[in-house]
Amino acid sequence: MSNNDEGKKFRELADAFIAEANKLSKNEDRGMVSASFLYAAARFNIFLVAANSGSAVEFESRKENALNALMAEFKNMLEDHFENYKENFEKNMGR
Repeated sequence: MSNNDEGKKFRELADAFIAEANKLSKNEDRGMVSASFLYAAARFNIFLVAANSGSAVEFESRKENALNALMAEFKNMLEDHFENYKENFEKNMGR
């Protein structure tokens, strides 16, 4: 799969999650949807670390690196989206 195909698939998957969160937000508190979305992402990411570990000892040895990498990536994503909203606030907020 090319980088363009991977990027397209990545955005399609992200858009599917966002669409589900938007759908849930129609009947649920947005803060609750956000918190449960973060919880699910955290749980799934740690599942991936475990799935790629051959043992509980290996899993535990990956903890610090995994946490640092995941938190750094999430911070970068937050910073990118914050800048996007700052630059396109009226459009992004439908105003």
